[in-house]
Amino acid sequence: MTHAGTASTVGILGGGQLARMMVLAGLPLGLRFALLDPAPDACAGQAAPLRVAAWDDADALARFADGIDLATFDFENVPAASLDLLAARVPAHPGRDALATAQDRLVEKTRFNALGIPTPGFMAVDDRAGLAAAARSLGLPAILKTRRFGYDGKGQFRLRGEADLDAAWAALGDQAASVGLILEAFVPFRRELSVVAVRARSGEFAAWPITENWHVDGVLSASLAPAEVSPGQEAEAIGHARRLAESLGYVGVFALELFDAGERLLANEMAPRVHNSGHWTIEGARTSQFENHLRAVLGWPLGDTGARGVSCLLNFLGRMPDAGTALAVPGLHLHDYGKAPRAGRKVGHATLCASSPAELADRLEHAGRALDRAAQVAPVLARLRHAP
Repeated sequence: MTHAGTASTVGILGGGQLARMMVLAGLPLGLRFALLDPAPDACAGQAAPLRVAAWDDADALARFADGIDLATFDFENVPAASLDLLAARVPAHPGRDALATAQDRLVEKTRFNALGIPTPGFMAVDDRAGLAAAARSLGLPAILKTRRFGYDGKGQFRLRGEADLDAAWAALGDQAASVGLILEAFVPFRRELSVVAVRARSGEFAAWPITENWHVDGVLSASLAPAEVSPGQEAEAIGHARRLAESLGYVGVFALELFDAGERLLANEMAPRVHNSGHWTIEGARTSQFENHLRAVLGWPLGDTGARGVSCLLNFLGRMPDAGTALAVPGLHLHDYGKAPRAGRKVGHATLCASSPAELADRLEHAGRALDRAAQVAPVLARLRHAP
């Protein structure tokens, strides 16, 4: 524990890029950090002291707690029991309820519905017969998912018709007993949106502008903020997020992912942490999601979540582009996570900022050519070219 007159030390369970960016946001505020992660090469360890230990190593967690003033996490699959051990010794935010809810898709969607937040139809699946029954009830196409431990498109199988039932069960059925399965109705939607919001210890609540997102193979490829949404859609999205945060007694930043189904917004899932679709806030908002998360968990006043202009985030998977080439693009801010290159791995991102949609479109077009990413920027350009 720190002593009077010294900086607070924030302990983070997880040492990935989210922890890394949290550290970078907190250092100018006079904060210190300690990390715990099972991976010795966790990239946040380049920015703060890293303790390498298993999530269920009670002795390591106890020693970790002795050196921090409060705890948070950057990874929703941290075992709730690990958070419990820390919470018995130091304040820990977000709390167990939020973590446990987000770790189980069935629990999560059931809670959404109880709060009046609409979702696509869903049913628990326990066995092969249950999959067939759920498919008949919900209709096809549908998506079979693991209830736990799925992210970035992992642990999912899309069923287009009855002929896919056997293949889906072959792919995921062996996980029915260990992590559970859920079948979700496929809903035709116009686009994917997210609301990234923050709630303080005091109950103060704020949200950044709604973000539009594009995914490739289940992984976020690009985000545009602010999204072009009606006042009604904005109020609906933020209302859903506020109701969810208040029901959980949430403290910190979180994201609520939504499908724009035309007449209504349907909740897909929540992330009880800072979120990939909020990375644009580092340069594109008056206060980033990372700084506001720290403000919230420390009990400090929240910062202004307004946008500075318009921004587009581009994720880099597998390898980073040449830094010199990228930085020659006007308005581009580069973030290298310090990870070893690997196919499909998130290794960094860029945020392009501009004062208007037209200026952002020009800069994106430039980036697409310079970085050989024309396909990645194309859907964002299409949206911007039709913006007012």
